[in-house]
Amino acid sequence: PARYFDTKTTEPISFFLSGLEELLAWQPNSNDEFNVSAVPLAKRQPPLRSRRPRTLVCHDMRGGYLEDRFIQGSATRNPYVFYHWRYIDVFVYFSHHTVTIPPVVWTNAAHRNSVPVLGTFITEWTDGEKLCEAFLAAGEEAYGAVAEQLARIAQHYRFDGWLINIENTLSAAAVGNLPLFLRDLTARVHSAVPGGLVIWYDSVLQNGTLKWQNELNDENRVFFDACDGLFTNYNWKEEQLERTQRLAGPRLNDVYVGVDVFARGDVIGGGFDTDKSLRLIRQYGLSAAIFAPGWVYEHLGKENFLQNENRFWGSLAEYLPTHSICTLPLTTSFSLGMGTSTFLDGKDEDSGPWYDLSAQDIQPLYPEQQGTLSTSCCLQDAWCGGSSLQLQGTIPPGEERVAVRLFSLQMPAPPKLFLTLLYKLEGPQPDDFTVALEVTTWDSGICFEGNPTSLPEPNGRYYPRFLPAPPPGLAKLLAACHRGSHGWTSRCYELELQDCSLRDVSVIVSRQQPSLQETSFTCLLGEVRVLDTASVAASPAQVYGVTASQLWWQ
Repeated sequence: PARYFDTKTTEPISFFLSGLEELLAWQPNSNDEFNVSAVPLAKRQPPLRSRRPRTLVCHDMRGGYLEDRFIQGSATRNPYVFYHWRYIDVFVYFSHHTVTIPPVVWTNAAHRNSVPVLGTFITEWTDGEKLCEAFLAAGEEAYGAVAEQLARIAQHYRFDGWLINIENTLSAAAVGNLPLFLRDLTARVHSAVPGGLVIWYDSVLQNGTLKWQNELNDENRVFFDACDGLFTNYNWKEEQLERTQRLAGPRLNDVYVGVDVFARGDVIGGGFDTDKSLRLIRQYGLSAAIFAPGWVYEHLGKENFLQNENRFWGSLAEYLPTHSICTLPLTTSFSLGMGTSTFLDGKDEDSGPWYDLSAQDIQPLYPEQQGTLSTSCCLQDAWCGGSSLQLQGTIPPGEERVAVRLFSLQMPAPPKLFLTLLYKLEGPQPDDFTVALEVTTWDSGICFEGNPTSLPEPNGRYYPRFLPAPPPGLAKLLAACHRGSHGWTSRCYELELQDCSLRDVSVIVSRQQPSLQETSFTCLLGEVRVLDTASVAASPAQVYGVTASQLWWQ
């Protein structure tokens, strides 16, 4: 069927639903199993519902369902990818089809990085009026059926909820039932999807007219009260933020103030000035909804996309509270889910360009410019997948080392950790440097390394013990300890902690010899793993009853 498989290649594709009939007729189907997310939403700290401003990203690119619709990837050169997941809290996939089901590759990548994904339910123009009349004005049974289908769709495909966007005028009967529909939908989504969300877009008013308010006020508050949040339109001024803050009260963080990166209309900021909008929004403690950050790709072009993307998100970083990883194992090869080639164990397989966001790894923090240091993505060389993480910087005169923070963590440390690192030093004198991992813990006063006789580290910094060879029981899994090849160096470490809470994992680049000169270095990181020894040593669960379906022999 053409909805589920590409007519040219027969490959499975992601899809949307058009109109009310398609929505009400939807049933799970053996052809759509490819579309079900295979990655559960990873836990994070602090939890999404914490009382702090959030950041929502609304992805709207040329109508949606582009190369990202190919569930098993495609041979796309220079595709659009998003990877600053640590800096955002909610991801919305937007299109102008009635029911936008997020392509599963996006859900997989976001979930791996602890970010929930919302689809979009939109009605607009005269067709939208008719559609709303049919399901809202008709009463409880009709709007209940729509709410039930939307909740079932999110549950079946394993994404996390909906943005509701009614961009047409409504009859008195329809608008009267709208808050009831929103309450019903929100309750059903909460019960069908753990941590589910329903967010309302600032469009129609409680009297049924279509008039964007650019704020929370008495005209649209009834819809905000009926769901998990409000996404405001983009043409706000500072006094509207002030009024919104007053009216939202304790639900301040549930108002997502819209920021159009394309800066259409009378807006503050946009493009590389988006930080101006965010600065104001955060002054009032409000959440932000960044609309169409694909501007970087669409407006500035594909050529220097990764460089421009790091610059764009780097310029916003001070206004984007990050979230921390809170489960082990943590393992990543830094792959972006794309590449100009595929690498395996450091060897270029010469496979040509590829794009598959489901294959994107857990992403690090991207500390943009810490003075003399930058982190970026390197597609020219990698250990595994399509890219490595490139660290470039200088060690200042008289100093011995620099630290680059890769991951923030927030979890109790297991009694014993294993860590592995694969790296490659580039440049004229790679032997002048050493590279190692550092683990920091949260201050507690009771946290010790190894045996209780050792003193606590004053600043909670620990340098895991280098292991020349992996311990016997773990030799297979930790083959990484001596498998460097194609210029990559492999290192394996062990760290024993008591009553500690993990905080950061950083990489340290040090000079071999003290020097009064400043020294430049370039280091590629190919893989980092942080493992709880106990769970690694335990034998994996047996797998039973494997079935294979949808086979295509060539």
